[in-house]
Amino acid sequence: MRRIVDLLRRASRGWTPEQTSQPVMGMAGLFWPTASHLAVAGLIATLSPAALALAGDIPDLPSARTDLTEQDRARVEAITKPTTDFSKPEEYELMQGGAGTSRKRVNADAFSQSSANITFEEEGTFKLGNAIFRKNWVSSPSSTQASDGLGPLFNARACQSCHLKDGRGHPPEGNADATSMFLRLAREASTEEEKAERAEHKVLNFPDPTYGAQLQDLAVPGLAGEGRMRITYAEQPVTLGDGTTVSLRKPSYAVDGLAYGPIHPDTTLSPRVTPAMIGLGLVEQIHPADILAKVDPDDRDGDGISGRPNMVRDALSGELTLGLFGWKAQTPSIRQQSADAFAGDIGISTPEKPDHWGDCTKAEKSCLDLPNGVQERLGSVEAPSPVMDLVTFYSQNLAVPARRDINKQPVLAGKKAFYEMGCVSCHTPKFVTRRDAPNKAQSFQLIWPYSDFLLHDMGEGLADGQAVGDATGNEWRTPPLWGIGLTKRVNGHTFFLHDGRARNLTEAILWHGGEGQKARDRFAAAGAEERDALIKFLESL
Repeated sequence: MRRIVDLLRRASRGWTPEQTSQPVMGMAGLFWPTASHLAVAGLIATLSPAALALAGDIPDLPSARTDLTEQDRARVEAITKPTTDFSKPEEYELMQGGAGTSRKRVNADAFSQSSANITFEEEGTFKLGNAIFRKNWVSSPSSTQASDGLGPLFNARACQSCHLKDGRGHPPEGNADATSMFLRLAREASTEEEKAERAEHKVLNFPDPTYGAQLQDLAVPGLAGEGRMRITYAEQPVTLGDGTTVSLRKPSYAVDGLAYGPIHPDTTLSPRVTPAMIGLGLVEQIHPADILAKVDPDDRDGDGISGRPNMVRDALSGELTLGLFGWKAQTPSIRQQSADAFAGDIGISTPEKPDHWGDCTKAEKSCLDLPNGVQERLGSVEAPSPVMDLVTFYSQNLAVPARRDINKQPVLAGKKAFYEMGCVSCHTPKFVTRRDAPNKAQSFQLIWPYSDFLLHDMGEGLADGQAVGDATGNEWRTPPLWGIGLTKRVNGHTFFLHDGRARNLTEAILWHGGEGQKARDRFAAAGAEERDALIKFLESL
């Protein structure tokens, strides 16, 4: 690996092919680059200097795609090149989820369709996974024999309770509950030992000593929930370039009714709404090299955008790998994301996270004294491997809906504005997934997620002050935009951003700060027609 990195660095310095092919000093002495080595070095034009530096620092981190032939590589480079023609839709743009794109009627179930290219047998597996995703877990002991183990402290009784119709969650509004939004609790390292754990990526951060990693407002009978999230909003008027006034609501968070004592003074509260589930399996099969090629932590190209990866430990292999999922890219795989949700949200143990009492802490003894739902004949955890297999498969194969209105002039004009305002600097339009994906349904698919899946400083306005792995309190992963225009149809609301503070897409854009400030300012300075066109483009995704 380090030999390849050395060759790449030679190429990056402008060395000629003859110079690049000179012997390289390796750990075992000199070696002469082969044709394949030089072919890899030829990919330097697609990699950022920061990506090379990162590859040199972390063993086995891919600096180039290893799954493609030279012919494939040329095809991928050509098809993913940003467009400059906004007079008509791009080829394959309608099918934003590749061959798995759902072409079914757009209705409230638009996010709950299976990938169109899975087999008949896999469709049965998908339906079984859907049944588990929807089922309500109950407290122990019970007569169900396969559904007990809830909590004892929890945020939801079912996966579907948080991921409403597999779509986007919302903050509590009026009499609505807070099931699809909760508070993450975390503090920074306070001892040398904890600092060492953080430095070695053994932990993402440290939970509150009493209330754990997230506030759980629900509990099984006989036990008190931890407390209730309280949100207050302050309206902030913003005047756009044409004189239009938009009001943004700035939230503040607190906890009422704490049942087990005070929260630690260093604990931060970070609100999170549940994101849409569509396209996760495709995102999982984007080659890491394609994401790392966009890394530019020092903004060497001077565009004001400094994307960074969140490198995290895979819970099963222990290897340092690229985080892809979650609001701060803190999770490397769908299976691990599912296991974390089972434990933290519902209080169900899995082979990946065998926490029978969920997020209960030693300070919550009354929680730990309650029975768990392990059935020995089914395994040593409450949701054994077959359950995890089904839920993971279901989550990997929720289809992305087809685009709409892509030929309409306002949508094309809005797409042009999206590019010219600089939105694509973070919201990368398209990728081609791995040739060697485990499931053919996700293999070598042209997809349009509109995300680079990297961390970006979004400014003080959106900061939560909570570090998660390599992500700082100001940084967030660029969220994918596919399906965003169907949020109201599926979920009955238009609340956006990590905490749902934005009541529509215009407000969401105006909250962008930090690395998103330039694009935000261009949007704010544009005329009403151009702004409306950009919104229509987003609504077509």
